[in-house]
Amino acid sequence: MIKDGLMRYVQLFTAFFKIGLFTFGGGMSMLPMLQRELVESKQWLTEEEILNYFAIGQCTPGIIAVNVATFCGYKRAGLSGAIVSTIGIVCPSWIVITLIAGSISRFSDIVWIQRAMKGVYVVVAALLARAVFTFGKKIITDFVTAGIAVGAFLAMSVWNVSGILIVLASGIIGFCAQIIRNGKETSGRREEDKE
Repeated sequence: MIKDGLMRYVQLFTAFFKIGLFTFGGGMSMLPMLQRELVESKQWLTEEEILNYFAIGQCTPGIIAVNVATFCGYKRAGLSGAIVSTIGIVCPSWIVITLIAGSISRFSDIVWIQRAMKGVYVVVAALLARAVFTFGKKIITDFVTAGIAVGAFLAMSVWNVSGILIVLASGIIGFCAQIIRNGKETSGRREEDKE
């Protein structure tokens, strides 16, 4: 029993350490890696759960990926699982920053390092595009969700609206649309019952 519990913590730590080690570009770029590792490979979360965690992670203070790791760890093994997962995802960054903090200014001027980082950014963009496409197929299911997606994209890219406002507005619109949909379904059932 103790061995199983310990193995669960080791699995949580190593999974999130791996995600933290091989993800570049911040929280949003971690979404494809989180999806592949936690949904497809480990099957610890469903796609709906990871999207919910990611949405909540954007609305709560802190780094999105750390918040998602905390939520997943809590689901798998309670408070101690949340702590282990959070340490796992933060640890690689802490190690790398500790090792290169003193000499980063010397490396940033080297041309081949700049070119290598541009290559990494291209891969991150491709991974993000894949995640958007994969999740978009499951989330955009009607005119309301399509409208929210288009509106959110335009608000961010054209009018430079804060992400917090977009998430709040999208949540309110989705909530209202669901209430209207439920009301129509209820009245439709009443009409059928009368007949």
